[in-house]
Amino acid sequence: MPTYIHWFRRDLRLRDNPALLAALRASAGRVVPVFVLDDAILRAPDTAAARVVFLLDSLRALDQALRDRGSRLIVRRGPPAQRLSELAEQAGAVGLCFNRDYTPFTQDRDQAVHATMAARGVEVRSFKDAVVVEAGELLTKAGTPYTVYTPYRRQWRARVEADGPPPDERLPAFAPVPEQIESLAIPSAGELGFSTHQTIPPGGEQAGLARLAAWSGGEQRPGIGGYQTAREHPAIDGTSRLSPYLRFGCVAPIACLRTALQTFEGTKDEGRNSNASSKSAETLPLVLGHSSSVDAWIGELAWRDFYYQILAHFPHVLDGAFRRSYDSLEWENDQRLFEAWRTGQTGYPIVDAAMRQLNAEAWMHNRARMIVASFLTKDLLIDWRQGERYFMQQLVDGDHASNNGGWQWAAGTGTDAQPYFRIFNPTSQGQKFDARGDYVRRYVPELAGVPERYIHTPWSLPAAEQRRIGVVIGRDYPEPVVDHATQRAQALALYRRARAQDREHITKTDTYS
Repeated sequence: MPTYIHWFRRDLRLRDNPALLAALRASAGRVVPVFVLDDAILRAPDTAAARVVFLLDSLRALDQALRDRGSRLIVRRGPPAQRLSELAEQAGAVGLCFNRDYTPFTQDRDQAVHATMAARGVEVRSFKDAVVVEAGELLTKAGTPYTVYTPYRRQWRARVEADGPPPDERLPAFAPVPEQIESLAIPSAGELGFSTHQTIPPGGEQAGLARLAAWSGGEQRPGIGGYQTAREHPAIDGTSRLSPYLRFGCVAPIACLRTALQTFEGTKDEGRNSNASSKSAETLPLVLGHSSSVDAWIGELAWRDFYYQILAHFPHVLDGAFRRSYDSLEWENDQRLFEAWRTGQTGYPIVDAAMRQLNAEAWMHNRARMIVASFLTKDLLIDWRQGERYFMQQLVDGDHASNNGGWQWAAGTGTDAQPYFRIFNPTSQGQKFDARGDYVRRYVPELAGVPERYIHTPWSLPAAEQRRIGVVIGRDYPEPVVDHATQRAQALALYRRARAQDREHITKTDTYS
């Protein structure tokens, strides 16, 4: 029987893995599983130590899962095209299977692999896996990419409901990898030159599936049934925390979709079967609320695919604004203010709590991500790309498509129709989404004794009260580094100038063309 190579990349799991399944079927189990440590990625300036730690943990879990099935993970290091070509020669492989990725870097890398393997006569097959719906699968009636989320989500949801997620197919048996095919030991992060004090969740497929089961099955409270409202409050464990597992493919997006759709259908059936004789009036709204929460979480999978298709169709977003007119924004880029933001010392408690959570846990609540991104760009008037890069350097779930999409949404340079005037007030955001200050007190312990009414405006605490509770503003906790009202006006002026310059440019171009 022929031998195939399965190249693991962002699919560090065995279940719901289309490329691996295809390789096993084509070779009757004679598959050489390989992961290539690529120095181009390891040495990239936005590679986070947290992601390297999570990756290596996931590789160890993957190797063990393969060994439990009589196989093992082959690890190589270097340029993927070269290392895969060498492996194909050693294994006598006739085919290579992998799951697709969509950044410009990975597209170029994969083209080089295709060319090298084709020169050896090795068949190369790639598969959809990292998304539910790929960029070219969902276009407008005019045949153009969607650039507005709401109509995209509507068509995305109709498509996935019509198609349904693929079944969770049983993997064929693995044949042992020949002993003469050598492998590097999976290194430690330190051996690769990385270290971090951040708290990193366990990597691997089993850890990811356990989290998905807890999220959807009621072990985590409020879980998927309470997502609609709980997701907005960073002090509550109200989100799935699956993002690192999706980032590295320890859990497949289709597995999340399958679970969510099954849960959604179950709640709809429960709602249909509810009536006055069998259910109390208090129960039915809970059932319907559960259904809307599941629907909202499915929408997050659509958001993820939306940003991937934006990146695929408009790769310039990695270097500049989606709306190119905003590349002319005259950012102030005060590095003293950037350092205050980066370290959680801005004097705005909700912002500081969020940044300290990021620095401690390599993760940040999504509402908090929006708040700190708006604050950096609209209050501190610092280029969104500086914040985007810092997030990528810290986040365990750092993903170029989603991170870029989120930052451009907050900065007002992205796909929204009229986004520039959306400016979050950091004080009112804290008061609305962390009303009691639990999130702030968790990550900004110097404010632990501040009364609830002052927790988001500690600078307004009377001086005598500051001394009494031991938090003197300007000594124990910083004064606000900027005035929000003043900065809001400056931000609006900044964006209006860029828009005016763009209109002037268009007028001149039209005149002289």
